[in-house]
Amino acid sequence: QVQLVESGGGLVQAGGSLRLSCGASGRISSINVMGWYRQAPGKQRELVATITSGGRTVYGSSVKGRFTISRDNVKKTTYLQMNALKPEDTAVYYCAADSSDSTIRVLTQTMDYWGKGTLVTVSS
Repeated sequence: QVQLVESGGGLVQAGGSLRLSCGASGRISSINVMGWYRQAPGKQRELVATITSGGRTVYGSSVKGRFTISRDNVKKTTYLQMNALKPEDTAVYYCAADSSDSTIRVLTQTMDYWGKGTLVTVSS
């Protein structure tokens, strides 16, 4: 099993920045893709960004150009740098990981492991 723990959420003004971190523990050798999803109040969960162990990234259309995902393969930690934040970025951000590098699993949100989430609130 793999455990994922997110950190770095909080309250920020529109236009500001935040950096989220997600650390993995347990059977981390099984992890390939790591990434982030978010769910705003009353909305479906959506893809934010993912990154494979080889560095291939996928971004959701609403965050392209503003958010950057990175990872430390040794520590099995992924980071999400969020710039130019907007009120509509307000959501619970979930870290996810998968043992495959399947883009289909990323897009269908059928990742193996999920964190409990961290709240990001962007005030106008």
